[in-house]
Amino acid sequence: MRILLIRHGETQHNADRIALGRRDVPLNERGLAAAQSTARAYAHGAHDIAAIYSSPLQRAVATATPLADALSLPIQIDPDLIEMDIGEAEDKTYAELREQHPDFIRLWLSDQVADVPMPGGESLRQVQERAWRAIESIRERHGDETVVIVTHNFVILTIICRVLGLPLANFRSLRQDVGAVSLLVLTGERSMAIRLNDACHLEERGTRN
Repeated sequence: MRILLIRHGETQHNADRIALGRRDVPLNERGLAAAQSTARAYAHGAHDIAAIYSSPLQRAVATATPLADALSLPIQIDPDLIEMDIGEAEDKTYAELREQHPDFIRLWLSDQVADVPMPGGESLRQVQERAWRAIESIRERHGDETVVIVTHNFVILTIICRVLGLPLANFRSLRQDVGAVSLLVLTGERSMAIRLNDACHLEERGTRN
């Protein structure tokens, strides 16, 4: 199975560098433009997309919608693709989080990060486990087809760590910008990352972060 793993377009929270987990905020203008650019880039050509899956949050669905419309495919919502529950970190700046939860920040920056829950929220390992459950379920349905999955930052980073066989603490060495696409290939023998954080389709229209 080939997976085009797409991070949703920009929201105002992203633009303002404010923590965003499950708060259901819309795309901003740049995010909407990025969704259109993604549809233009991936609706035609060699991809032969069989299905489109999305997180239930509106920023992911709105990112998927132009591509789904162009391909006349339904958007299939999978709750396991929702963003990390960041609990009390929601809507906070990094400075605020560091001031209010210094013990959490110390552990979050350590090698123990995989099992450190956000204050009142999930850990990276919990995110990875449910995200991979979604991947396995989609794989059972689509075999060797190409699918699009539109989801969120921590979901994507934990999936890529799993594909590359990296400890979750290595998520800091990875990046997936808003609107960017990573291409993963899962076979019976191994999993591969063919392309990571590709935002070339956003360059010409000024929609890249």
